[in-house]
Amino acid sequence: MRPAYYQEQWDTLKALPAPHPEQLKSLAQRIAATFVDRYFYSDEYNERYIRLICEMATHFDDPNLNQIAARTLFGVIVERLCDDFEDLQTETYNRLICQVSGFLRTLPGGARLDAQLHGFHLQTEEQLYQRIESIRLSPDLPLPSGLRPQKILILSRVTIGADVAVTRVICQRLASAFPGAELVVMGNAKLRQIMAPSSGLRIRELHYARHGGLVERFSVWLDLVASVQGELHGLGEGDYLVFDPDSRLTQLGVLPLVPDRYYRFFNSRGKPGYPVKGSISTLANVWLDAVLGQGEFCYPQVWIGQEQIEAATRFTRKQSHGGARRVITLNLGVGGNMRKRVEGDFEAELVLRLLQEPDTTVLLDMGFGDEETARSRHVLARATAAGFTTQSLRFADLNAANPQARLLGIDCDVGEIAALIARSDEFIGYDSACQHIGAALGVRTYTVFAGTSNARFIRRWHASGPNTSEILYVDTLSREHRIDVQELLERLQDLRHA
Repeated sequence: MRPAYYQEQWDTLKALPAPHPEQLKSLAQRIAATFVDRYFYSDEYNERYIRLICEMATHFDDPNLNQIAARTLFGVIVERLCDDFEDLQTETYNRLICQVSGFLRTLPGGARLDAQLHGFHLQTEEQLYQRIESIRLSPDLPLPSGLRPQKILILSRVTIGADVAVTRVICQRLASAFPGAELVVMGNAKLRQIMAPSSGLRIRELHYARHGGLVERFSVWLDLVASVQGELHGLGEGDYLVFDPDSRLTQLGVLPLVPDRYYRFFNSRGKPGYPVKGSISTLANVWLDAVLGQGEFCYPQVWIGQEQIEAATRFTRKQSHGGARRVITLNLGVGGNMRKRVEGDFEAELVLRLLQEPDTTVLLDMGFGDEETARSRHVLARATAAGFTTQSLRFADLNAANPQARLLGIDCDVGEIAALIARSDEFIGYDSACQHIGAALGVRTYTVFAGTSNARFIRRWHASGPNTSEILYVDTLSREHRIDVQELLERLQDLRHA
């Protein structure tokens, strides 16, 4: 009954000359939420709900209207299926992506997608599903002994934090196992900020439309296939390997790239035998032990550009000459996921508490976007009002920093904040890329982990590194739970000083 009910509403909306975006958003969210409700209640997979959202995401000439349903599909359904690290959700995700691929193949705009999948001998949605399920359910397949590839392609996980925690581990292990091979990472240009040339890696730039429409999100796979074929041109069998760390570039392995015998997929949601309580970095090491046939555990590492490191070093030395013996760096960004943030005055109170410690300078990443920048400015204003010397400046202008400033708000990119963290004594922040960067750099790292009550998600995504890496769990979801800011600050102090 419900799919027919929603179909009637969709038929009414699409018949309008100009449907209002809020009407489309409301309908898409209700369809998506109903799909999730039924799935969680009885493991029901009702393909009619998914087809309705696909229609809504591809019907209009205006791409902004199409993106409404596309964002809902990924934001409401896909994220909920992927965040729990459960086998049942993984199977459902695979089925959903295969259905979406099958739908897109029938559209005029999906002709290239259809042709490319035919090129991999995947004519039907069921064949695509059976391929990824076979990979998911099969034991991790070791590479043939004696293999000496000339080139190894490693896909980006798309987000910087996941690339530090997972992709960097894969790169390090492969560089050790195959010292003669060229390692190429396929991903965003930002990767160069944490994988500088000194890392020995080459970055093949590829853009992923994280906020694009449905067709755009799948078209990136076509660009990836072309890039892979370009990289492998002239190489014979056994001369190359492709490693997929559960990348969004292939829709978490659903879409193929090369013959499966030269492809290895990391099922980051876990397999039997993987440690239940291990971090995502630990799981990557366990997977590589099986694939490479050897055990050589390594923590993630980050390679920062020499120019950024030198600038951060000069800056922190100048601060030391000004009397500061301790530098603490904060990043309070949440990547647009406001559930990860502790509301109220926590951020300002945190900074004020740190500034009360003698001989301490606090560096605050001003963040990305208007909302994060506004919050950082509020923190600076609170510190100024409390009588502390503060300053706001760009990373490029660090040489103009006031040595007497106790709190500096610094406008910087990923590589620049990584350089500042590298020259700090501590890093404190929310669950974000910077916690993984801090831990990988061997800096004492404290993560305020909010926005989830899923213990497995927290264990998977806690930062992994050779130094102290602690979490401070905050329940921001339960309405009955009142957040006591002072209690949080006391707990953080206990972690830092116990």
